[in-house]
Amino acid sequence: MFSCQPGPFDYELKDFPEARSLGVSEWDDVTVDPAVQPQVEIDPDEEEPFDHDAELLSTAEVSIERAVYLALRNNRGLRVEMLQPMITGTFEELERARFDPVLDGEVTVLRERSQRISAATQEIFGTLDERVQGEVGIQQELPTGTTLDASFRQVFADSDRTPAQYSTRFGFTLTQALLRGADRDANVASIQQARLDTLASEYELRAFVESLVADVETTFWEFLFAKREIEIFESSLELAERQLSETRQRVEVGVVAETELAAAKAEIAQRREELINARSDMKRSRLELLRLMNPRTREGWDLELQLLGEAAAEPIELDPVGEHVRLARSMRPELNEARLRLEQGRLDVVRTRNGLLPRLDFFITLGKTGFADSFGEAWADLDGRGYDLQAGLAFQYPLGNRAADAEYERARLSRRQASESVENLTQLVDLDVRIAYIEVERAREQIEATRATRALREETLRAETEKFRVGTSTTFLVAQAQRDLLESQIAEVRAMVNYRQTLIELYRLEGTLLQRRAIDAPGRRMVERGQTISG
Repeated sequence: MFSCQPGPFDYELKDFPEARSLGVSEWDDVTVDPAVQPQVEIDPDEEEPFDHDAELLSTAEVSIERAVYLALRNNRGLRVEMLQPMITGTFEELERARFDPVLDGEVTVLRERSQRISAATQEIFGTLDERVQGEVGIQQELPTGTTLDASFRQVFADSDRTPAQYSTRFGFTLTQALLRGADRDANVASIQQARLDTLASEYELRAFVESLVADVETTFWEFLFAKREIEIFESSLELAERQLSETRQRVEVGVVAETELAAAKAEIAQRREELINARSDMKRSRLELLRLMNPRTREGWDLELQLLGEAAAEPIELDPVGEHVRLARSMRPELNEARLRLEQGRLDVVRTRNGLLPRLDFFITLGKTGFADSFGEAWADLDGRGYDLQAGLAFQYPLGNRAADAEYERARLSRRQASESVENLTQLVDLDVRIAYIEVERAREQIEATRATRALREETLRAETEKFRVGTSTTFLVAQAQRDLLESQIAEVRAMVNYRQTLIELYRLEGTLLQRRAIDAPGRRMVERGQTISG
């Protein structure tokens, strides 16, 4: 069985001293409590010292571990992505707020002067009424479709026709949805969907971190290849210059014709042209690596880097491709995110299906009231006989109900689409891993092939040089042998670097790159299809 252990030339970031602040964990099945797990905490508003990484890069020597560490700490794109789960999490709190209790209060003062007709004498007389009312209440909606409302009210009423009166009332109202709004799963669906959004953003973050680590490693090896390529071109240029010097000597003694100098000079010119291109490639790779690491040093873009590492590596024997596919199906962040989106679609169906029902609510209100000529006595009179009781049913149903029908149909089709998307993405993931596996095997075999070619080209050049010295070969043939050797040397280094890069890509495509580097990040667990997320 395939196990997520480092290969012979894989590194573990946890072995890098500064990596302790990254939250890396051992590669075993031990569950780490997130509460004690060290994490990288980035405050976007915090200004770090300008020379923040000067100590890390004091010798300008960069290993691949150090490059990844700096990228995880400083990369600007990562700092942007790390905020997304926190932003998405705020929507979850917004949905939860629907079931928070709501406190309300109101104070009103009324003064009214009016005229009335006496029922006994039919005379018109004026009245002055004053009323002061204060009320406070608390209301809460529950996931069960129940709404609770408790209130307390005090009223002072006075009139020039009647004595002043004080009243105190306690009231309680319960409303229970019987059809639409009565399903708890439908009522909390929006909370669970918001929770799934937060989890999905964590898988998006994991995919970004994996791509970042892969980019850093790939660029590191590309930079190392460019430096090694320059060394090969410089060595080849020295060889071509020695060949020109030897040809000149043989022309001077009349052993070969002067026309032989043209081939030797052309070879030197071509080597210089290739050296210029190689140096340009190296500078570009250096800038790309600096952008990914974003080291906070005073040199900035002008920082020169000395890479610590060798392109040569002992190839490893891969597990059967089926094991890598199995890992990808469980670990690939994009696939796990798609499964979460499918679960969101299921919740949408639950929510909209409940909306097809008519609204039928049962309600009951119970109040207890005390009356007196002072607030204190009105309070005491709550134990008296004054009360109010009201109960009933409220019904509502839009004729045709087309809006609810359309929402439900859209939810069903969207869920079906999400299901098809998961199947399609699973097939694409399988294809990605299988192609990457083929590329790794090809790159591994190319190492031996290019090594053998380089050895034969060296032997060919030695033979051609000896024949030239005894007069049985020409400068052109020697130059051709030199070019063949140069191409084989570069091809050998390219094969070694390609092997490392294709292995990195395989690990990224199967979703295990972070675990193989012992880097802890959100979204490590597999999302099972149809998995229910508790809210």
